[in-house]
Amino acid sequence: MKRDTLKIIPLGGLGEIGKNITAIEYEDEIIVIDCGVSFPDDDMLGIDLVIPDITYLLENKDKIKGLFITHGHEDHIGSIPYILRQLNMDIYATRLTIGLIACKLEEHKIIDTANLIPVKEGDVVNFNKLSVEFIRATHSIADSCSLAIFTPLGTVVHTGDFKIDYTPIDGRVMDLNRFSELGEEGILLLMADSTNVDRTGHSLSERTIGETLNRILNNAKGRVIVATFASNIHRIQQIVDASLRENRKICFSGRSMENVSNVAMELGYLHIPEESLIDLDEIENYDSKITIITTGSQGEPMAGLSRIAYGTHKKITLEPDDLFIISASPIPGNDKMISKVINQLYKKGAEVIYEDLEDVHVSGHAYQEELKLIHSITKPKYFMPVHGEYRHLKHHENLAKKMGMKGENIFKLETGDVLEITKDKAVVGDKVRTGVLYVDGIGVGDVGNIVLRDRRNLARDGMVIIVFAIDKDNFYLASGPDVITRGFIYARENENLINEIKEISRQKIEECLDDKSTEWQILKTSVRKAVELLLFEKTKRRPSVFPIIMDV
Repeated sequence: MKRDTLKIIPLGGLGEIGKNITAIEYEDEIIVIDCGVSFPDDDMLGIDLVIPDITYLLENKDKIKGLFITHGHEDHIGSIPYILRQLNMDIYATRLTIGLIACKLEEHKIIDTANLIPVKEGDVVNFNKLSVEFIRATHSIADSCSLAIFTPLGTVVHTGDFKIDYTPIDGRVMDLNRFSELGEEGILLLMADSTNVDRTGHSLSERTIGETLNRILNNAKGRVIVATFASNIHRIQQIVDASLRENRKICFSGRSMENVSNVAMELGYLHIPEESLIDLDEIENYDSKITIITTGSQGEPMAGLSRIAYGTHKKITLEPDDLFIISASPIPGNDKMISKVINQLYKKGAEVIYEDLEDVHVSGHAYQEELKLIHSITKPKYFMPVHGEYRHLKHHENLAKKMGMKGENIFKLETGDVLEITKDKAVVGDKVRTGVLYVDGIGVGDVGNIVLRDRRNLARDGMVIIVFAIDKDNFYLASGPDVITRGFIYARENENLINEIKEISRQKIEECLDDKSTEWQILKTSVRKAVELLLFEKTKRRPSVFPIIMDV
């Protein structure tokens, strides 16, 4: 590597929502920013989570000084338990974020090997050539921070996820003074959140939700069930405050909701009087004066809200006067799942309030006017939009140009691209290896594209299994063939087709045996090709065909 070159290496989070992870490298030092997951697309059958490929970090593990986390959302911390098994590194984050990470590591039984280092806003972590400062930011989770990375070539500012809220719930406004000071000193590169760059104006304050919740709960006749993100501590606090005004008891449902709320209460970020908090097993004792805060705001099939809607929740049964509030907006791709849950709740006679009907959710990401403010006070030499799909990065590039930046100083990268900055210029260098690893159950990376392709084929077309036994010594068909179908046709109603499959299979097996050919591969291929051709002619479908041979 050329000396005096600063490298910015996004290993995830560009051209996609989630899976945020970026490496910043100068000579023999690397710091890593965030380590998130993304959630599987519809065609990733059976996959639970998608995590980044960190081959580049593993190849340069001796250079790594630490992992710096901006805030505690899943798309920024979700991969940590899986990554730490491959590469153990010091983790720096604020108290609530550390608490959420620790909770994850305890579940994965690797907390004892992790080195979690709590920091607070204004703290600077110094290494030989790189230093990192935590700057207070506002977002939809408490204790969020932006980062300033000081390098021998200049200062890099990474906003993390942020919005500019002048009236946040905890009163801790974003430290714009520090951004301005850094701007006056000179910022080499700005990396800014692009999630809401296509929204004009200014995002609403989180505090506006409190007024809506107070009004809704004041008019509620029965129980109130609120679905929201477990990590949105400020939103949960407002739900709690509105419930306490109406003398309601508070109850949490869902593993992640219970874990996060416990961590937040222990650390003093969530305040609920002990006498107002009840266990899920006690809800039958309190009639209608109860508020249940649950998971499932994205319509996830196994989360609390879906299980209540479909009557599969073990402890919560839907009642006639129940009022449901979905206090979240759909993550791209989740719209259909949420609509199904809302429709199901209406079918059961419940009243449902969601974002289209009332202001029960505000975004945690900056709109255009907030982004313009950050650009204007930081005045960076170079700019790199981060956190968003390609269209978001493109819109953010256009916004920067409107703010007066030259196009050659704006770098719209893809995951794996390397931005190389020297004293005189910045260029996009060679790509590094990136990609994804799929988490399926306890397996990490053991499901790849070929396995997913097979799953998609089986899901789309089903399979046909042909079982037969041969006597290899005497060259005759000892039994079968028997035909088993799954996901293709209903065998009892298609006996003629099943018989045709048996007949063509028998012919091909006997032809091979007459030629004294008992090689399993030849037998399997001959039967498979003949059956595939028959089924396509008869049904215009291409199920997976699996001949199974036994030797007797």
